[in-house]
Amino acid sequence: MANPAFPRPDMPGPQPVAAAKVGGEAAERMPLLQTSGGEAGDRVFQSAITACGLAVLGVLVLIVYELVTRSSLSWHAFGFKFFAASDWDPVSEQFGALPFIYGTLVSSLVALVIAVPLSVGVAVFTTEMCPKMLRNPLSFFVELLAAIPSVIYGLWAIFVLVPLLSGYVQPFLAKTMGWTGLFSGPPYGIGMLAAGIILAIMIIPIISSITREVLMVVPQHQREAVLALGATRWEMIRVGVLRNARAGIVGGIILGLGRALGETMAVTMVIGNRPEIAKSLFAPGYTMASVLANEFSEATGDTYLSALVEIGLALFLVTIVVNALARVLVWTVTRGQPARGHA
Repeated sequence: MANPAFPRPDMPGPQPVAAAKVGGEAAERMPLLQTSGGEAGDRVFQSAITACGLAVLGVLVLIVYELVTRSSLSWHAFGFKFFAASDWDPVSEQFGALPFIYGTLVSSLVALVIAVPLSVGVAVFTTEMCPKMLRNPLSFFVELLAAIPSVIYGLWAIFVLVPLLSGYVQPFLAKTMGWTGLFSGPPYGIGMLAAGIILAIMIIPIISSITREVLMVVPQHQREAVLALGATRWEMIRVGVLRNARAGIVGGIILGLGRALGETMAVTMVIGNRPEIAKSLFAPGYTMASVLANEFSEATGDTYLSALVEIGLALFLVTIVVNALARVLVWTVTRGQPARGHA
């Protein structure tokens, strides 16, 4: 016979606590964040940040206004002929900016011819072929070149580069390629070629850094797809990487060009500072930035000073346009994508 069930003990179990009674009515009325005085702080912060943003535009407008105002005398005296004339005679107040424009363009072009292959090669190596443990140190040392002051580059060029050019490089170029007319004349070492080489060394970090950033945002599946089709590593880099990043690479090159156009100290120390137009790269020359650095403190007449300011205005506008174009080209490739490393 089954044992009778034990009687259920009459013990009250735990009862749920009403949620409304936990905090009371005071907790319901208490806000999560104390906002006393917050609106005034937000307005002050917004006004301060807006003022900072507008201050940059204001400085830019003031620079343009000052350059335009100070160059008005030269503009009214020479007009557009100022940029086509080659005479630079402060005594008779005859001024023309063509030799300086020519020197700026030629030295920058020589720099691009030397720097672009080296920069793209460094960027491709660090992103596609460099061992992982060497990638960051190599990128750091390349970018370190951009932190060296330009006067140090100029001193190095005077004591190291110029003797090498005059003793070895220029005689060799004159003997083998003198028939072109680009490498003729006495090998003094100082001239357009020296200025172009020192500019190339200075813009390599800029072009290489921009190119590396652009290559790193190329999707990895494009590399894998090209390799899956049986392409070699070189074909993968050429077709799957460089072709998709060419607009950004061009943007980096133009950004380096903007840096070369405005360089002053290092170029002034090695270009020769002679306002003439010569075909040979061995001949001395002058750039727009160099003439401002050399002659601005010596300008006595109002027309002389106004002509120098007009050269500065032209250099300023060219630099702004070149850098803006470079930013647009880089943006067309990156479009705000974060950089990604590849193993």
